[in-house]
Amino acid sequence: MKRPKFKNISLLIATAFSIFIVVSLIDSCKVSQQVAAKSGAQLWAENCQRCHNTPSPSTFSAEQWETIGLHMQTRALITDDERKKIVDFLKQ
Repeated sequence: MKRPKFKNISLLIATAFSIFIVVSLIDSCKVSQQVAAKSGAQLWAENCQRCHNTPSPSTFSAEQWETIGLHMQTRALITDDERKKIVDFLKQ
């Protein structure tokens, strides 16, 4: 019995999977660069206002915005960098 066909199929699947992973990583870097280029005000509008009406930045103190930012980071699934930019914007 010959089994080389299965080895070739396994190699083909492994190669295709590897290419998929590399392409996915490259694509995610593009998204990260796009997010990195956004200001805190842009991120605030895109992430916070999509779910609810946001209060005025002057509604809370700087310390309160820090706490709110940490809480909302987990709910909005944003990165530490995005949260920091948003909170810095709100504290200005």
